[in-house]
Amino acid sequence: MRRLIINADDFGFTRDVNAGIVHAHREGVLTATTLMANGAAFEDAVRLAKETPTLDIGAHLVLVQGHSLVDGRPLPATPRALLGVLAKRGLNVYAELKAQIERIRASGLRISHLDSHKHTHLVPGVFRTVVKLADEFGVGWVRLPLDSTVRLGQLSCALGNRYYRRFAEGKNVRMTDQFLGFRLTGSLSEETFAQALRKVEEGSTEFMCHPGYLGDELQQARTRLKESRLRELEALTSPRIRQLIAEEGIQLGPF
Repeated sequence: MRRLIINADDFGFTRDVNAGIVHAHREGVLTATTLMANGAAFEDAVRLAKETPTLDIGAHLVLVQGHSLVDGRPLPATPRALLGVLAKRGLNVYAELKAQIERIRASGLRISHLDSHKHTHLVPGVFRTVVKLADEFGVGWVRLPLDSTVRLGQLSCALGNRYYRRFAEGKNVRMTDQFLGFRLTGSLSEETFAQALRKVEEGSTEFMCHPGYLGDELQQARTRLKESRLRELEALTSPRIRQLIAEEGIQLGPF
């Protein structure tokens, strides 16, 4: 069986992104999303999530961009800057991520999975903290850090993911068999999505995406993903994509 979870990152980023994510679920093939607890449109996302109970909700943990929920200070601007801050022990990762999970839970939403903004849980120390928090809060799933289609070589990705899996063993935390979509960030279209779907392997796969409407809030936001979000939304709601998933015998579902 090929089981596929299609997850939209950045729920809570802006209201037009929120609307696009919900539309991709209601009218398309999106099955899950991850919510930014420090996002500018957090409350709007919570409202939409409660109006859409079939949309699986996780936490999009943020250590880069935006402001800390612990002390209100700006978080590092880039992943590289984050590495420098972590090297100097200038950020309490556990406290920050715990506060984000607690804010989402306090809104009344159930969290089924965890991933990270800008993929910062690829950093081993951050990954260990994320797994620890998943275990503490009873969150069953954490995103597999490495996309095996990224051109680092499949062998290196397999070895890297083996390290992450080994740490998660015994922590009541699971990861899908495969993770896809990272390589297509900013370039996902109906055609590239179709190509990726044909390569989904047996077992469970998470596919990451970033859909959204291109409204005023997104236009003004500090992100490189703007027009690309609308293309992703079109791909996720394409009748051709839904038909292809059926033809390939892929089972869509939540975590």
